[in-house]
Amino acid sequence: MNKSTSKNPLAPIQEFIKTESFSGILLLFSAILALVVANSPLADSYTQLFQAKLTVGFEGANISKPLILWVNDGLMAIFFLLIGLEIKREVKYGELSTLQTALLPVIAAFGGALVPGLIFFGFNAGTEFLDGWAIAIATDIAFALGVLALLGSRVPVWAKVFLTAVAVVDDLIAVLVIAVFYTSKISVMALGVAGATIVVLLVMNLSNIRSIGLYLIVGLVLWVAVLKSGVHATIAGVVLGFLVPATPHKDRAGLVDQISKGVDMLKNAFKTEDKEDEETALHYIEDNAEKLESPLHKLEHKLHPMVAYFIMPVFAFANAGVALSAEQAIAAFSSTLTLGILFGLFFGKQIGIMSSVWISSKLGIIKLPESEKVWTIFYGIACLTGIGFTMSLFIGGLAFTDPQLIEYSKVGIFAASLLSGLMGYFFLKMKLKPTVK
Repeated sequence: MNKSTSKNPLAPIQEFIKTESFSGILLLFSAILALVVANSPLADSYTQLFQAKLTVGFEGANISKPLILWVNDGLMAIFFLLIGLEIKREVKYGELSTLQTALLPVIAAFGGALVPGLIFFGFNAGTEFLDGWAIAIATDIAFALGVLALLGSRVPVWAKVFLTAVAVVDDLIAVLVIAVFYTSKISVMALGVAGATIVVLLVMNLSNIRSIGLYLIVGLVLWVAVLKSGVHATIAGVVLGFLVPATPHKDRAGLVDQISKGVDMLKNAFKTEDKEDEETALHYIEDNAEKLESPLHKLEHKLHPMVAYFIMPVFAFANAGVALSAEQAIAAFSSTLTLGILFGLFFGKQIGIMSSVWISSKLGIIKLPESEKVWTIFYGIACLTGIGFTMSLFIGGLAFTDPQLIEYSKVGIFAASLLSGLMGYFFLKMKLKPTVK
């Protein structure tokens, strides 16, 4: 643990925000690139690339899927592993760790999920589009925090923490929805193997086994079992995240003594010309310092760059390509599927979050942050939660198999996310002044 983290309890979440902010910019670039390629002479190559089959394993025991499914079922399982780790961290140590701190983002997130779902239902009740009701409930934290980053010191830290906590609860709701409503035909045998694997992980957790590599190996078995079971494979990532230990090392005092010993070794090494002694001391300090960190924090820290800078951009490029002519655009915006998503994300998120927070504050259930502009900030954030992108695209791919319906859902997601991002950005920019440091 570094000094800045020990002095500032918000340091981990501030580091997270910085990572997610740049990730949002990278996501936007990937999405634009996908749209350009899908509407260029390279469109056929783009489609063929992600429909090409990739087989892993050997004859009689292999997994053979198009590349797009390796991205959506495989890489996204790592994304969901990170979500599981983040949710567990927030519940144990963060904004969701006490009832008082958790109530505000939990109530806001549930309001922001319920109203968009109802709006979508109002547009599509009794139609073939109803399976897409969950598309409108999701928030893309990377894009939303990316927009907040552009506003700089105008937005207080508490608002960024609130948005992060809302998005974490929002992700949990989405995970539960995927597990319950977007599961295909169940294989009892594969589900039994998955259950046995979860028991193994639970025993490892309770036994305080701290090897991340061992958890990942057992987690891979869990992923294959869940993939074969009919439950969506990404759920394996969340379950694994929940079962990675978040407890610190039992012998912290002993490790601190070892680190002190390493510092003494380093001081002595400085007095000699032998650089090898210096390197030995540094490795000794590093090894013992690393043991102080919980497996959850360690794995979360290692996964963030991979997810932010590789997995999410690849997912965006693979899924955001929509070939749209003027006629197709008109057809999309004439569909209640597109309109249900658009109105659900753009208006539903704003109405759901603002009304749930306002009612809860009037009833005395929650305590609002102390700020003159608290409602202004809440509204700006409510707008930004309408940026659905990553999770909405993911759920859209689960909800529909018809390519045309998937395209319509993408149009609704893009339109709502663009409007929500612009609305939130310009509203907060006009209403808030930069903080003078």
